[in-house]
Amino acid sequence: MKVVLLKDVQGLGRKNDVKNVSEGYALNLLIPKKLAVPGTPATIAHAERVKSEEDAQRKIQEDLLFKNLSSVEGVRIELSGKASEQGHLFASIHKETIASELKKQKSVDILPEFLQLDKPIKEVGEHKILFKVQGKTGGFTLVVKAI
Repeated sequence: MKVVLLKDVQGLGRKNDVKNVSEGYALNLLIPKKLAVPGTPATIAHAERVKSEEDAQRKIQEDLLFKNLSSVEGVRIELSGKASEQGHLFASIHKETIASELKKQKSVDILPEFLQLDKPIKEVGEHKILFKVQGKTGGFTLVVKAI
């Protein structure tokens, strides 16, 4: 049975993907939990149109960032959060937070998926954040301070 995914489903696919799954999986899990809709010609066409629009938007974003890489290179971003006496943050800092702070502090719009971060930041101090756009890499410094 063909279905169109409404959300990312681990091990199956991403939002707006058209997938072939067993009827039981679709009818008993995906559709009742609103993770997917049946793959009618109209829903498939709509999903493909939305996906192509998102891809075009992502490509534009990539091109813009690629042109403005020099403005991001070597930038220092400062964040503060509650931390223990040993310097461990109570709430870790994720890619999304870093991207929003970069936009807020330096007016550079970067998608979180371009940031190369192995795991969330949980320590106070300076951290080198790398990003990769169209094969070119760069980096900036994130300074985390305790409040």
